[in-house]
Amino acid sequence: MTKRELSQLYWLNREIEEQQRRLDELESLATSCTSRITGMPRSKGLVDRLAIYTAEIADLRGLIDLNIKKCFYELNRLNRYINGIKDSQIRMILSLRYINGMTWQQIAFSIGEHDEQFPRRKHNDFLKHSLEE
Repeated sequence: MTKRELSQLYWLNREIEEQQRRLDELESLATSCTSRITGMPRSKGLVDRLAIYTAEIADLRGLIDLNIKKCFYELNRLNRYINGIKDSQIRMILSLRYINGMTWQQIAFSIGEHDEQFPRRKHNDFLKHSLEE
């Protein structure tokens, strides 16, 4: 498996975060519309804008749900791949990096090392050799 394939869960999570931020923004815009003042004429533009936000919000919620399902699929795929690796240290490094999303420094501390280059080198060597096979 390539580094790009291993990173898909990370990028899906970032995509969901961005979509959630956009959803929050749209919901804020949709709910911040001022209510109608009694005796004042209705503005057709306000109603149309609210309808547009409602449609966008529904679409975005659908996309977020779809991406969450993709995340579960990707998580299961990663776990199956990682659990098939014989070296327990490599399994731990890959899990911490691609499932937990840790930095190389955090991974180094988690496996009892101080140099972030140690887990990075082990990771790169493993991927290099697994691609050659």
